[in-house]
Amino acid sequence: TARAVAIGLFAGLIPGPLQVLGSVGLSILFRANFPLAAITTLYTNPVTIVPLYLVAYEYGSLFFPGSNHLTEMAPPSFTWSSSFIGDLALWMGQLGKPLVLGVVLLAFTLAGIGWAAVRLGWRWHVVHAWKKRARLRAAAAH
Repeated sequence: TARAVAIGLFAGLIPGPLQVLGSVGLSILFRANFPLAAITTLYTNPVTIVPLYLVAYEYGSLFFPGSNHLTEMAPPSFTWSSSFIGDLALWMGQLGKPLVLGVVLLAFTLAGIGWAAVRLGWRWHVVHAWKKRARLRAAAAH
């Protein structure tokens, strides 16, 4: 499960409509639950992709000190038309190297955070269940 969430969070930042296919392919390669990985990619959508790419650009620009700042290049306004995808691609192209590096770094960061969160959450659940069973056994023994 943790592997599937990490793969889904990583593949969610793959540009275009290849996110689900990427998550399924990576799930097969790394032997993870591919339905969960595919569902996890849905955190990216037309509403969330622009803020995520803004974060990715800022992340990548940490490694390119002379890069343009986002105040000079406003992201496209979201519309339900097919031109939004083209406008988004043009905007992303203008952002260049900081965006490309930032997307990769953000994908790995989100994957790591997702993997750790699932592992820690599962560990907490198991320990909590053990303690509850121990209390029940102790109460039944008395």
